Amino acid sequence: MAKLMIRGLETYVEIWNEEAQQTLVVLHGFTGSTATWRTLAEALPNVRVIAIDLIGHGRTAIPQPISRFSMQEQILDIEEVCCQLQLKKFTLLGYSMGGRIALSYAISYPERVDQLILESASPGLRTLEERSERCVKDNALAEKIVRNGLLSFVNAWENIPMFESQKRLPRSIQEAIRAERLSQKKEGLAGSLRGIGTGVQPSNWLSLTKLEFPVLLITGSLDEKFCKIALEMKALLNIVKHKTVNDAGHAIHVENPAEFATIVEEYLTSFNTNERS
Repeated sequence: MAKLMIRGLETYVEIWNEEAQQTLVVLHGFTGSTATWRTLAEALPNVRVIAIDLIGHGRTAIPQPISRFSMQEQILDIEEVCCQLQLKKFTLLGYSMGGRIALSYAISYPERVDQLILESASPGLRTLEERSERCVKDNALAEKIVRNGLLSFVNAWENIPMFESQKRLPRSIQEAIRAERLSQKKEGLAGSLRGIGTGVQPSNWLSLTKLEFPVLLITGSLDEKFCKIALEMKALLNIVKHKTVNDAGHAIHVENPAEFATIVEEYLTSFNTNERS
């Protein structure tokens, strides 16, 4: 684990299996942190796993101006992390919000990316109207987080329909997820919603056809919204696979960590670049 000074922002990075040859950079979702990926890293002993606390999350410093939370700023931060860690090419994996960031980074720096893995992720919203509506909702939620505090937000957030399937998980896992959410700071989450939420990020739909590296889309069968998005993305991407994990919702790495790790490991070790599906 290390704290790096990244473009004026102290940024927390955690690295597992440092001696491994293959590198996987992983980006967590909203309310997550590097802790999101510990189980995956332990399941991939032959892969160097590098996790970053994204802006507004975990132990990375919280900037004051909302503009510092933007997608472009986050992309530049990830690139600076790669430079400081001397990463030339790697596989990039992102979950949910981290998937939006991973895709945006890969579009900006395609020469860095061997393969891209997106778990329950989207290229953003297509239309200005959709983005405007989402901005209003995200700003309202950010205001509520600041006003009512983190505990009130987490109590509501863990009960949204997207996470319904997580209520079947063992109590210990549910408590670990809750602890990770409660380890955040309200100013960081509010800034993240306002600065890099789905409403404010540029749409990446039109860029999908230009990507020349392989992309793996992973969705849970219970997460109908993101299964549909994945099918729409698959139709536009050049070298793509889509894996659906049965009886899992939005957070496959939490709900079925063994199958998720197997999918990632098989993709890392046996991908044939001539294969399209």
